[in-house]
Order: sequence, then structure tokens, then C-alpha cells
Amino acid sequence: MWFDPSCPYTWVTSRWLLEVRKVRPVEVRWHVMSLSVLNEGRDDDPEGDPEGYLWVPVRVCAAVLRHHGQEALGRFYTALWTTGGGDWIADLRTALESAGLPAELAAAGTSTDYDDDVRASHAEGVALVGEHVGTPIVAVTGTGGGADGGGRVAFFGPVMSRVPRGEDAGRLWDGTLLVAGTEGFHELKGGPHQEPVLD
Repeated sequence: MWFDPSCPYTWVTSRWLLEVRKVRPVEVRWHVMSLSVLNEGRDDDPEGDPEGYLWVPVRVCAAVLRHHGQEALGRFYTALWTTGGGDWIADLRTALESAGLPAELAAAGTSTDYDDDVRASHAEGVALVGEHVGTPIVAVTGTGGGADGGGRVAFFGPVMSRVPRGEDAGRLWDGTLLVAGTEGFHELKGGPHQEPVLD
């Protein structure tokens, strides 16, 4: 899963994947992408982030991944959304400490030292589906099918406002792979926008 850590809808999708892991033989690997990178050079700012704050959490995620690996990135991402007690991400130092990581990594958020890591990971994810999408991007290997014939299916989303649990999560997984793995498939949209439920 390629994720921008600041997106609440992406958070919901990530929790769905963890539910899927309980009912299907799925291993989740975490990769960063960035809405800031995605929107560079645009005349408008769809994220409403003229100060560039959205760079801060994704840089910290890239630092965690580089120095502590996949599992640590997953723990940190969870801590970002569960230790703040609000409707958005927690204090970076608090989340790092909660994930068992050095609080000093928070300094990466205001440094450009990890920007190349962010850009490279972002480019890898976007290359799977195209620049017309946002966060998250999911790529599944070992499916035995897929449009490329090599057993890999990649897609944007799914974007949802609530986390399906148990077998409901598994059925959505099965259906998503079926649709996204169909040759020539491009897009599927659902009902009207709803605010995400973050608990």
C-alpha cells in the first residue's frame, strides 16, 4: 500500500487492509506517497496546503522506513492516527514514542533529507496506475491473474468512509481484486461523498 499519512480516507483504507489480513492470506507492506508531490506544479491546491505542511508527516514516515523498516513504518502509521485523540494525526514525537521509535526522527519532517526517498516511492506507486489518481494505491502480487498476465493487480483506493470488518472486509477484497484485475478496467465510483469514520 502506498499512502500519504495525512489523508483520513487513506487511513480508513489502511485499516480495511488490516481487517483483510485477518480473513485472507494477505501480507501488508507499507510504502509512502505524497499529495504534496502529486500536486506540485498545479495552479490550484486541492489539499489547501500553501505552507507545505503535508510534507512533514510523509518525510518522517520515509525516515522511519529507511532506518527501521516496514514493520516500524506500519506501527508508526497506526500511532499517528491513534495517539492524538482527535480527528487528525497526532503529535509526531508522541506517535514515534508510542511506536517504540526514537522521537528524534520527528526532525526529519522539517528537513529535505528524505525528499528523494519520498519522491522515489511516490513515483513507484503512481507508475502502477497513472498520475490521474491520488492516495492510496494498492498493488497486489500473487493473484494468479491481472491485466499484465503476471499475477499483479494495482488500483487506486478503494476510497471509503467506514472500515468493513471481518468477512465483509474479505468480500470487498475479493470483489476489488476481481474488478481491478479485469483487463481494460479503468474506474468505478460509488455513492455521494461521506466524511470518514476514523475510530
